[in-house]
Amino acid sequence: MDFSSFLPQFQSGAVTLLAFVIALSVIVAIHEYGHYIVGRWSGIHAEVFSLGFGPVLYSRYDKRGTKWQIAAIPMGGYVRFKGDADAASGKDGEIISSLSEEELRTTMHGAPLWARSATVAAGPIFNFALSIIIFSAVILSQGVVGDKLIVGELRTLPESSYTLESGDVILSVEGVDLPSFQDTEANDAFVENMPVQSILNYVVERNGSEVTAVGPHIYPPFVVQTSPQSAAYETGLEPGDVITGINGEDVFAFHQLRTAVEGSDGATLQLQVWRAGEELDYELTPKRVDEPTASGGFQTQWRIGIRGGLAFEPARESAGVGQAVSTGASQTLRVIEGSLSGLYHMVTGAISSCNLSGPLGIAQTSGAMASQGTQNFIWFIAVLSTAIGLLNLFPIPVLDGGHLMFHAYEAISGKPPSDGIVRVLMTAGLAIVLGMMLFGLTNDLFCP
Repeated sequence: MDFSSFLPQFQSGAVTLLAFVIALSVIVAIHEYGHYIVGRWSGIHAEVFSLGFGPVLYSRYDKRGTKWQIAAIPMGGYVRFKGDADAASGKDGEIISSLSEEELRTTMHGAPLWARSATVAAGPIFNFALSIIIFSAVILSQGVVGDKLIVGELRTLPESSYTLESGDVILSVEGVDLPSFQDTEANDAFVENMPVQSILNYVVERNGSEVTAVGPHIYPPFVVQTSPQSAAYETGLEPGDVITGINGEDVFAFHQLRTAVEGSDGATLQLQVWRAGEELDYELTPKRVDEPTASGGFQTQWRIGIRGGLAFEPARESAGVGQAVSTGASQTLRVIEGSLSGLYHMVTGAISSCNLSGPLGIAQTSGAMASQGTQNFIWFIAVLSTAIGLLNLFPIPVLDGGHLMFHAYEAISGKPPSDGIVRVLMTAGLAIVLGMMLFGLTNDLFCP
């Protein structure tokens, strides 16, 4: 048996696992540090800060007596505060009963309600903060495209006779003035109305003068990115590929590709692909995808999982810190809104429950994003951090939202729920969480 044939699969699996562990570890570390640091500021003592579960691989004690450890199973983490019986902050009645009033104040169960609530809420809040910081940092490093569309780096395309140059300011294409780049609706209409051909006439501002140049379709069938678990990704299409034909018909514009895929009704497509001077043929079958709409609902479309882009990388200008943070916060909010909308539409049956991924799906996405570049992977960490922060706020016992629900009951009634009721609800909550994980895993294994 030739074991070398298994090497690519093994390497791909190793990358997927490593990417998943890195993404999860970063997110969990930030989440748990939120609990730890706000608890410390609130006068609650943390006995253990653990990254991972199971056998301890490494540990040390800091000057405050907190044990910091890395455990063997990198599938989460926890902070165990003084007086906790377990990682879910269950009460250790025996220890609690033996403490003095002063010592009781340093436990999660004897601290004031405000301190406990702040400590619990800090985990998800730190997840959202991480997302905003990452989104903002990416925007600061990339810059933003201004109102004027300026040619940056030209894409590598099959045709080589273009005279469009880096630094050109696009004024018009085929006699049609270019709208402001920030006007998304006008730009979409502009692109859709462009002639479908391999070479277009541009009027540009170059070195202070208006000149005529020839270039490709402004939105060519160029692959900027492939979506994880999509038909394009699974078939082997790569960023930088150019789709030159579909079922034997020439393709010059990205919207030709989109129209063919959406009208396929799931039938297999024959794609002709240009890759660095080489002509390749691919056969792939579009997948049915539920996509959010501007009105807040969802629509079902056939997709192959390709994100396109302009015929060139547009030149960017520096973004201010305020603009970057504002955009980062808006992006985080969009992830939250999209997640809640998706969950609602799955529960009501408006979209398929296959949209909910489990650990395998998340791991595969981690590996796919890591394989497409560091920036894509970091962006994915930000999206996943928001999703995990939101999930932890669900009012399910054992999750942070469940603890906040108990705190809300205590604030209204003037006393905490009884230990017996808490234990029953925590057991039920654990069953719900495990059920959700099993459901997601089933989707990973059996959904198309």
